[in-house]
Amino acid sequence: MNTSSIDRYSLKQYTRLMMSFFGCLLVLTLFQYGILYYKGVLDSILSTSLLKAIVHQIGFTALMGIIMVFPFNFWENLRSKYGFNLVFVLLSIVLIIEAMLTAYYCTTLVPLGSDLLGYSYSDMKITIANSGGYIISVYLLIASAILIGLFLILYRITSKFYNRISKMYPFTIVLFSLFVASLFTDGKPINQNKVQYLAVNLYNSSTEDNSYTSTEEYPLVESSNIENVLGDYFELKEEKPNIVFIMVEGLGRDFVGEGAEYGGFTPYLDSLTTKSLYWENFLSNTGRTFGVLPSLLGSLPFGKSGFMELEEYPNKLTLFSVLKNNGYHTSFYQGTNSSFDKVDRFLKSENVDFVLDKSGFGNKYQQQAEDAAGSSWGFPDLELFKKSISLERGENQPRLEVYMTISTHEPFIPPSQDLYEGKVKNILSKGGFDSRVEKVIEKNDNVFATLLYTDNSIKWFMESYKSQPNYDNTIFIITGDHRLIPIPQRNNISRFHVPLIMYSPMLKSTRKMSSVSSHFDVTPSILALLNGSYELKMPKKVAWMGGAIDMQTAFRSTKNIPLMRNKNELKEYISGEKLYTDGDIMQIDENMDISSAFGGGAIESTLERFKSVNHYVTTENKIIPDSLAIFTIQKEKFTDSETVWLNSVYDGKDSDKGYFKARDLAWNKKWDKALLLCRYNLSGAPSHIDTKILMGRVNSWQGNHEKAAEILQECIAINPNYIDSYAALFDVYYWSDKLREGLELIDKVQENSSSANEITDKISRARTIARNAGIKVHQLEKKEPLNTVASVK
Repeated sequence: MNTSSIDRYSLKQYTRLMMSFFGCLLVLTLFQYGILYYKGVLDSILSTSLLKAIVHQIGFTALMGIIMVFPFNFWENLRSKYGFNLVFVLLSIVLIIEAMLTAYYCTTLVPLGSDLLGYSYSDMKITIANSGGYIISVYLLIASAILIGLFLILYRITSKFYNRISKMYPFTIVLFSLFVASLFTDGKPINQNKVQYLAVNLYNSSTEDNSYTSTEEYPLVESSNIENVLGDYFELKEEKPNIVFIMVEGLGRDFVGEGAEYGGFTPYLDSLTTKSLYWENFLSNTGRTFGVLPSLLGSLPFGKSGFMELEEYPNKLTLFSVLKNNGYHTSFYQGTNSSFDKVDRFLKSENVDFVLDKSGFGNKYQQQAEDAAGSSWGFPDLELFKKSISLERGENQPRLEVYMTISTHEPFIPPSQDLYEGKVKNILSKGGFDSRVEKVIEKNDNVFATLLYTDNSIKWFMESYKSQPNYDNTIFIITGDHRLIPIPQRNNISRFHVPLIMYSPMLKSTRKMSSVSSHFDVTPSILALLNGSYELKMPKKVAWMGGAIDMQTAFRSTKNIPLMRNKNELKEYISGEKLYTDGDIMQIDENMDISSAFGGGAIESTLERFKSVNHYVTTENKIIPDSLAIFTIQKEKFTDSETVWLNSVYDGKDSDKGYFKARDLAWNKKWDKALLLCRYNLSGAPSHIDTKILMGRVNSWQGNHEKAAEILQECIAINPNYIDSYAALFDVYYWSDKLREGLELIDKVQENSSSANEITDKISRARTIARNAGIKVHQLEKKEPLNTVASVK
């Protein structure tokens, strides 16, 4: 056999395969630019950026050609077509991943990078499900089939013109030359290959050197003497004021206040800016929700993937802990699952008195409509506020209340959607928008309808709160966690650009600030305000990332502000009026627009120093020493042998799997092991109610009925609608002859749970036994006080 003939044949097939691979990448590139043009993000499809994208796809094809040629030749030499089939499968997988990453980019307008490592499997599963996960899966299967079919078709077509390129230099030299050429072409996320971007990002993140070289043990600790810049604007009363935070999902400055690019869809908040202290050039410190609680309420560093993702929390101070230590009742409210982004774990570490999340609404409130895939984040904003207002509040204790909304998040399906989308059309009909903005609004009418809904919900809450105790002694703080992601952004700082509105009946005067501050500055400024009038019990030293909020009315930017775009992606840093972003130095102007700037080279080294400090203090427990901590972290303690066993049965990453393993152990009567695993599971996911219920059942099976009842009553307080808690508690009361308690539980389950019909046998048993014992029906109170409805304590 003529081996040279086989080699030429192999080279020919390989060349055609790579040409077809590039053809598919070209189609995906055109798809991306077409989608972005349709959404109003791009002015045109045919542009210099598209040409650069094609060059980068050529370079990526060349790189893949160089990498794949070795396994191709190796397997072809072993047996004909083995190498060809292997490379075809590998390239098909790469194309499918590229298609998924391109779709992600078209939705979020940000490429997926090392932030992928910052989310747990359960968080990703929840996000995908609530963004139409099943529909996405179907579309993905169809798209994958089409893409592979296109790959095969292009491969067949290449046979017609292969001879025209066969006389070129050896193919590997051509590929290498193309790859090198692409390295000298300017690359931005829009025109880069998304697989290559992800791979490079992951590599850079994993190999980044954040070693800390200073001899200072606690580099963030400093005096707590923050200037009281807010004091002149408030007529504070003798009693400490209530503080109410509303963190609005996606509320960017582009949608709120005078001069907003997409103005007109938050009329209530617009009016509130004129009655408040209003900062129009405020910044969130992270580009996703994961960072808003630690930044806004704690002025805390980020850690690698966001503070709440730290495996072990270091000692810290937050507004929660300082105010609780000064007699405040602390609470947190959201309509979604508090285990997402580990919010529940963070709140538990701060000993927050009361937590309301998706599980605690009961059957009187309507969940957000399900998307096409049948998923829902939880309860929309108006239901959240209605539930909160229905709860009793004490008149003799100051309150810190923190709300996190969800409606202005994908999939953007507000209650009465047709009504609000009609209002969007009405606003558009009045004109006033340029053609580009109008096109964006038309293509995203559901997003702007949701903005109108959330704005109306906040209006309802603010009006209803007037009936709450000590309303006249309340300060409201409203801000966005970041800017809405699906709507086109003007520049790299837009994602962090949010409003800050501080409203109170105690305000002596209003003021609009155009100076730049960030979420890091809010907690230090609020505490300085309170300490100025009430002499709070404050640590002598603190470790805030921020300082006094800037009250300058004219534009200025004097602060150093790190900005974490995504988990694992700390690539932006503001120093004065300069912005460092992805290796570029930009100038910030009074409109928060950015342009290329000379100088400012020291910003990158400043960012690198911050990264090393950020890594050191969060991994080595060096934010503050034990002596300054108000609440030291109470960790579940496990012996060495327990730890070895726990690690052998469960990796601690998926609380559902931990629960199922513990349940299997309980069913096999390995009760001590089951309880141990339950404790371990709850140490990482304190709101996992099924694990709590299992602990209650196991205690009851061991004869510890009092302990079991205590655990299950807590489960009902956390989630009054969840029928499994009632079912388990009915059994405990039955086994421990608690006849009256069982009868009282009937009223409670029928009032709070929409699934009471599922345990009619247990209800009938409790009623019959109580009646036989001569016990009369006892009616429960219909309302429960705020501090006993739900808690993560």
